[in-house]
Amino acid sequence: MSKLAAKSVAPATTARPMRSGAHYLASIKEDGRHVYYDGELVRDVTTHAAFKGAARSLARLFDVAADPANAETMTFPSPKTGAPVWRCYQVPKTAADLAARRVMSARWAEETFGLMGRTPDHVAGFLAGYAAKPSVFVEHGKHFAENVVRYHEVARDHHLYLSYAIVPPQIDRSKPAHKQSDPTLHAGVVKERDDGIVLKGAQQLATGAAFADAVYISCIHPLTPGDEAYAFGAAVPANAPGLKIYTRRSYAAGATSNFDYPLSSRFDETDALLVLDDVFVPWENVFCHRNLALCRDQWWRTPSHSYGNHQAQVRYAAKLRFLMGLTKRLCEITGVDAMPPVQIQLGEMAAFATIVDAMVRAQESEATVDSEGTVWPSKTALYAVMSLQGEINPRLNNSLRELAGGSIIMLPSSIKDFENPATAADIERYIASPGFSAKDRVAILKLVWDFIGSEFAGRHEQYEKFYGGASFLVKQNMARAYDFAGATKMVERV
Repeated sequence: MSKLAAKSVAPATTARPMRSGAHYLASIKEDGRHVYYDGELVRDVTTHAAFKGAARSLARLFDVAADPANAETMTFPSPKTGAPVWRCYQVPKTAADLAARRVMSARWAEETFGLMGRTPDHVAGFLAGYAAKPSVFVEHGKHFAENVVRYHEVARDHHLYLSYAIVPPQIDRSKPAHKQSDPTLHAGVVKERDDGIVLKGAQQLATGAAFADAVYISCIHPLTPGDEAYAFGAAVPANAPGLKIYTRRSYAAGATSNFDYPLSSRFDETDALLVLDDVFVPWENVFCHRNLALCRDQWWRTPSHSYGNHQAQVRYAAKLRFLMGLTKRLCEITGVDAMPPVQIQLGEMAAFATIVDAMVRAQESEATVDSEGTVWPSKTALYAVMSLQGEINPRLNNSLRELAGGSIIMLPSSIKDFENPATAADIERYIASPGFSAKDRVAILKLVWDFIGSEFAGRHEQYEKFYGGASFLVKQNMARAYDFAGATKMVERV
């Protein structure tokens, strides 16, 4: 956790100022977190070449939220202190509250062009979902209910950024956790103390963990009798002793310039494997302990999964708007914008983008209110669009690829070709388009390449395909949410 968040989890008694980007960067700078990259410990993720671009992009989100001009969109009064806090932590009591969360997330998503999936509003939605239904936790112990409410308050009032790791490593998926070759391969509880629990093992995919204040570690995979040690949920500071963060290769580290890699250099949030080497967690930060039922119910009997993925679809809708703008500009610079076949293809792409956007809003217009007064986004609208995301995304990317043709392959090697007079003259003569200078044209095409052709783009293709989990799991959620009873009554009437 940051220097701020590593303090006591006791609820704040006084209002705190909004957290700025500079404060955020200072709080994670050399705070003792153990992030490993290229076999070495990264001392400072805010300045290291692999991480600094994403860290600055995240800091920008803090500044947007702290800007008084954005207060109505980005914040709401803390129920505890009355001070402005991020709206993503709000527990919605009306459809209007849910819509307000969307507007807030859309504002942040547009700052990253929908390219950062684990911005602070994602896991904040899960915490809000837990705090909305303490009744689910109290069934398994009053202290668990108190813990989720307390931690939500602290995270909300201190403007904390959480990531999460809720999937076990892919070692042997044919066996449950307790039957692996080593019982400490999957993250689990290995010791109970009077003051807390000790965790050991590994968990993934902790996207953004290198930058987060804390990580929520639990398991969303089905667990079976015998797996009780792995049925836990705990909020762990990112700089907790014994927690090691192993990130994948950074695409930002290989970006030669912002001009040549305008997306890779700024928005690679990095995915990570967490290794817990006897990590201690105090009881007050434990939401679930050795409880198969609660470990399952935290996702489905609370609106946590719905809130988190409502935000995810807001982010995806923003990404598709960016894709549509990028495609339109590409067609303009290549002079094919008005051609009927291109118009047809653009129309089809726009239809898919509009469906995603409309389904996000349908989650609000078709929202339900449970017996405790908690608003749930429409599950049918949510899981419908999630089920098709893995098919829509490659289809739209392929359309952009077709419209780009060879334009994104035959590009100057780097920005330096514009800086050498011996090469710049030829480039400016042969690569320019009507109404666009050579440099403007190349900048747009480099942007297209970074979106669909680079390593960063390849990761995004895979990321969107499995964003909500394997497609068959999401479609099972859709099957459970759909009103088959109402549909079959129509058949009976016939």
